[in-house]
Amino acid sequence: MDALNRRIVLVTRKTRLEELIVRFNTIEQARFYVEHLGADFSDYEAEHRVYLEAIRTAEVTLGRFGRVQRLDRGFLSNYLFAPDALVVVLGQDGLVANTLKYLKGAQPVIGVNPDPARWDGVLLPFEVEDLSAIAKEAIAGKRSLNRVTMARASLSDGQELYAVNDLFIGPRSHVSARYQIQQGGRSETHSSSGLIVSTGLGSTGWFQSLLAGAAGVAGHALDGPAQAMREHGFAWDADHLQFTVREPFPSRTTQVELVFGQVTHKEPLQLVSQMAGYGVIFSDGIEADFLEFNAGMTATISVADRYGQLVG
Repeated sequence: MDALNRRIVLVTRKTRLEELIVRFNTIEQARFYVEHLGADFSDYEAEHRVYLEAIRTAEVTLGRFGRVQRLDRGFLSNYLFAPDALVVVLGQDGLVANTLKYLKGAQPVIGVNPDPARWDGVLLPFEVEDLSAIAKEAIAGKRSLNRVTMARASLSDGQELYAVNDLFIGPRSHVSARYQIQQGGRSETHSSSGLIVSTGLGSTGWFQSLLAGAAGVAGHALDGPAQAMREHGFAWDADHLQFTVREPFPSRTTQVELVFGQVTHKEPLQLVSQMAGYGVIFSDGIEADFLEFNAGMTATISVADRYGQLVG
């Protein structure tokens, strides 16, 4: 495919300064607010300058290889990515994960760190200066692709939600989640603060912190595979997910045995909500991206058929 027809999508985000201006209408009012709190407004300005320069450089570089469409993260959920598009994400790890979630054709994704002095990034192996060589090799199929397993939550009314890092199933606020959990031939009624279903990519985040907390409460290392996952997570391309229930409460009507395990293609997890009007399922820590999960609704949690591909 020639450069005139090749489609490249550059995914960006608003800087903290841009978000402040949206909130306070002008940069002067934003400056007054930040400095009135005793914070350094110049840090917001410096971050903004570096990011805009990274965008400008990326657009010029990528423009040599195809038609570049710049896409703000706010439009990801409604954007139709061409099946043959090369996707470049300029941001932090969360933006890469959020982008992967909305790709239905496993388009290759290049994660680029716009400001290495400021941001770490497990999913951002490249800098803006690398883009010329990386984009050329990715287009030619000469770069390795790291496969990323995703999770899927599907409701009995047909709604569904995908996750690159993890799914949270539980209460909207700080009350107990009530649900029936089923897997294989086992079934329990739970009262808990919800459960997390983690992919391999997300296993060194929220999931790992829950394991660390469990080990701390127990006062010793976890057993076998759980201890290994606590220390290292599990593979990004693993053929399974892991779930763990948060703070399960034992009572006359609730049980606490089915609280940790794997979700596989052959053994998905099913949950039946017993929450009158406050149950939710959200993905990747983004509470605004949620499904309502209320009384009588059944959720099936499974390994997604779609997957992500990160350029290595």
